Order: sequence, then C-alpha cells, then structure tokens
Amino acid sequence: MKHLRFAETPPMGWNSWDCYGAAVREEEVKGNAEYMARELKQYGWEYIVVDIQWSEPGANSSQYRPFVPLEMDAFSRLVPAVNRFPSAADGKGFKPLADYVHSLGLKFGIHIMRGIPRQAVHDNTPIKGTDARARDIAHPNSICPWNTDMYGVDASKEGAQEYYNSLFDLYASWDVDFVKVDDIAASRLYGMHLAEIELIRKAIDQCGRDMVLSLSPGPAPVEHAEELKKSANMWRMTDDFWDHWNLLYAMFERCEKWAPHTGPGNWPDCDMLPLGHIGIRSVDGGGGDRYTRFTKEEQITMMTLWSIFRSPLMFGGELRDNDDWTLSLLTNEEVIKVNQSSTNSRLVYREGGKIVWAADGLDGETYAALFNTGNDFTEIGVTLDQLGIKKRDVNVKDLWNKKEIGPAENEISMELPAHGACLLRLR
Repeated sequence: MKHLRFAETPPMGWNSWDCYGAAVREEEVKGNAEYMARELKQYGWEYIVVDIQWSEPGANSSQYRPFVPLEMDAFSRLVPAVNRFPSAADGKGFKPLADYVHSLGLKFGIHIMRGIPRQAVHDNTPIKGTDARARDIAHPNSICPWNTDMYGVDASKEGAQEYYNSLFDLYASWDVDFVKVDDIAASRLYGMHLAEIELIRKAIDQCGRDMVLSLSPGPAPVEHAEELKKSANMWRMTDDFWDHWNLLYAMFERCEKWAPHTGPGNWPDCDMLPLGHIGIRSVDGGGGDRYTRFTKEEQITMMTLWSIFRSPLMFGGELRDNDDWTLSLLTNEEVIKVNQSSTNSRLVYREGGKIVWAADGLDGETYAALFNTGNDFTEIGVTLDQLGIKKRDVNVKDLWNKKEIGPAENEISMELPAHGACLLRLR
C-alpha cells in the first residue's frame, strides 16, 4: 500500500479548531507555525493544519453560518477566502502559505468536508477532467447534519473519481502534506462512507504527492478496521474531544478496543489535545475563551494515554500563549519517544479506577503507564510478571518527573492523585 511509506510514526502537529473554530486567519496560522518551528520542531512536532471552512469569507466562530456563499473556482473546487488568507489572491490558493510553512521546516495541512459544494451542484458547474458536471455526480440525499456546505458524491457515477482526482491534484499543486476529511469516518446519519473513502484514496495515489490522510469524526466502526487501514493513515475513534473528564475517562475503553490496529502508516486517533489557550473563537465544548479545564493531573493522564496508545498528537490551543507547564507537556523527549517508537501497546489490567498499560521499547526497555481514574488518592501496583519482564533486576525511571526511582525486583507501586497518572521506563 503506497500510503504506508509515510506516517510511519504517529503524526504530531497543531490544528486550528480548538482555538479558532472555523474562523482562523492567515496571520494566526503563520504565528503558530513560527512558534512550532522555534519551540517544538526539534521534538518532532511538524504539521500545521488549517481546519474547517477556510473558503467561508464570513466565518467568525465554530458556529457555521448555513447556506452562505463559499469561495470556489471554475471547476467546482473550494478555494481559500482571500479576506482571511490574503496570500491566496490571484488564484494562488494555499501555495504561498504552504511555502511559508515549508520554509520553517514544517509541513502544511488542510481540512475538507467530503463531497461537492452545494453551490456547485445548484449552479451545475464543470468538473475538471470529465464532461460530467456537478449535478451529475452529487448525492443530494447524502448530507452532513451539522454543516450545510456539501452534498455527498455518488461513487457509482461517471465523473465521481475525476472530481476527487481534480481536488487532490489542486492540493498537490499547493504542496499540501496532510488532508483531514470530515463527515466520513462516521456520519450521524449514514455511518461510514466507505465508497467516498476509496475515491479519495485513489485520488491521493494518482496526484503525485505524499499526503497523510486523516478521517473524521468518530467513532469509526472497529469492525471496518481493515478497510480503514487500507485507505487512511489516521482515523478518529471518537467524536470531538474536549476538556471534560468524562470524555477522557471514556477514551480508555476506546483505546483498549483499537490497540491491536496501531502500526506504521495506520493510527487510530484520539483527537486533538485541548490544552493551553482554547475557545478563542471556538464555542464547541462549552466554556468559551479559556485555558483548558483539565487539571494538571488530568493533562498528564491524557498525554500519558495518548503516548502509550500511540495516538497522533495534534495540539489544539493557541501555541503562542503557552505557559511553561503546557510547553513542558510537549517537550518531554522520553514521553514523546514512547509515542513515536514503542510497540505492542496493551492494556495490562483494569480494576475499578486502577488501570495499567504497557508497551515495549526499541532497546529492550518496557514502558508502564499507571492511571488512577478514581476520585481519591490511590496506590496502584503492577508486577514484573504482568509486564512480561523476565529479569528481576530492572531500574525504574519516572519519565514525567525525569527522576530515577531505583531498582525493582518483583513489583512497582505508585501513589497517584485522583485522575492522575505516571509513565515509567523499566530496563
């Protein structure tokens, strides 16, 4: 499979949704890219992703304005709104912004909705590479219940593949590295749109440029794991994830279900990290303009679970407003190493609020993640046998605190606060 030659490790980057909703502007994208290049690139962070509705000139929050005109070219393809992305003027699209991101040593991504713009269908505009027109390939009964921009594409119609080919040819001409496709992995009305996923996979493969394919939203159906692995690099296993403890708690079960399906080129996705300064123009998740509502313990729990499960790491906050604590979560090299290079991620046991995960390191080490999901201070232990460690003379290091704990002979035990976690390296 062609797409397995990239995204060999979980993608790491920034996405504009959690802080700016549908309303991010070019200068904000550039500012976050500059911060990433300066503070985070050396730790593996590299993708800068412009989320939904970049073609909507009047977008002002995460609340979509229904049935408004979008910027579109002559071939039924959405293009950036020039008032929000000035460098896109004169038909340049996202190429100048991608060039700027690339000049910083980073990679550039965009969000799209599956399907074809409704306004293209209503105007019956042409499709590049075929005599078919927008109305010929549209599936007007296949709509997104939360966004009015698009109709689905009927994969059985002549011109359907050509339409998606023309889209990804355009993105390749812009030098896009990452495409997040929405309303496709799981739709509230129709389930998974496998036929359109296959059209998109073929379109990327023919466009001549490597692009990470990310599918949203979730929960993607685990019974379709093999089809997802054939077509996509990452797919959401959850609906939009926000800074609520109940959503974080529910992620443990999702990770347990999807753990057998992680590996090079294929990454079940826990969704963005709602850390730091979020909600600036995004009102989803409640709470408005704020710093994350997760406690420090819950932030460690989230980063630990995402890391040992090997989810993609996509930061959602305004990077330029990071405090030292938030930055420390993103620059712990040994924790990032667990996310990027461990194998055999697995649940060891779950008993009430006590949860233990493990993974294997590249150099023979074992990683153990201990979680206290209960509401009281609790001691959590795990034996070397449970971790699959045969030797009885292992040294233990606490990766978050960057502290050597010392030798362990049979068992490790840690006292953890409510909703807290620790990540240990044993070797």
